[in-house]
Amino acid sequence: GGVPPAIDLVLGATAGCLACFLTNPLEVVKTRLQLQGELQPPGTYPRPYRGVLRAAVAVCRADGLRGLQKGLAAGLLYQGLMNGVRFYCYSHAEDAGWTGYPGGTVAAGAVAGAVGAVVGSPAYLVKTHLQAQTLSTMAVGHQHNHESISGAFKSIYQQHGVVGLWRGVTGAVPRVAVGSAVQLATFTSAKDWVCERQWFRKGSWAAVLAGGMVSGVAVAVTMTPFDVISTRLYNQPVDAEGTGKLYRGFLDCILQISSKEGLLGLYKGIGAVYLRLGPHTVLSLFFWDKLRNM
Repeated sequence: GGVPPAIDLVLGATAGCLACFLTNPLEVVKTRLQLQGELQPPGTYPRPYRGVLRAAVAVCRADGLRGLQKGLAAGLLYQGLMNGVRFYCYSHAEDAGWTGYPGGTVAAGAVAGAVGAVVGSPAYLVKTHLQAQTLSTMAVGHQHNHESISGAFKSIYQQHGVVGLWRGVTGAVPRVAVGSAVQLATFTSAKDWVCERQWFRKGSWAAVLAGGMVSGVAVAVTMTPFDVISTRLYNQPVDAEGTGKLYRGFLDCILQISSKEGLLGLYKGIGAVYLRLGPHTVLSLFFWDKLRNM
């Protein structure tokens, strides 16, 4: 508390971008793992990406070391927009006293996350397209073949208009709403809990990191199915009217993945999700908390 919402917008965007720069390689690996074997029964498709470490090596071999930072500009844009708006809304909820009510932290986090997801959706769409692109021998999922971030935005807008830039937002809203609610609620609770037991001094970096690590586990477990669905909806090919060729929407995506890939298909890439979300949660909340104190 004690920080105006407008300042929290800047601090939240800054914290998200700093965390994104350090964790983007894991985001690339996560995207490839989630698209691998799309709508195919387990064991019936080639697996160029096996596990987080071997997948990272495979990305490097196909695209060079720079391949691990594919979609970075779009990722930074997304994190700046989404986290700036998210922390701005959450700060307003704190100032209004809504987070003091039972369940208020979860509700405020969910609403703030949903608003941030809508604002940042076009950047996430382009980020997913760019991170999925690779050599044909290593390609998984549909290949959109954009030449740059500006070319991607221009191509999508020319083909499908403004509405096309928000394609896949139905998967992004529940993804970020759930992740944001769990992240902000567990971070605050965990940080207070370790301080109450005097394991760490209140306001210390160790307390912040402990809260972030607990939050990262909770977010990975609850968010992975929504993350897989969001990646699939964003990356699927579309027809001339902008309608998805693979999935009709959020619920159809859940049903198709469950029936064709099994329930575990909804947890594809969970290792990469945690290895990315864990550090990202720790770093973004650590940066945000420390910037607020400054």
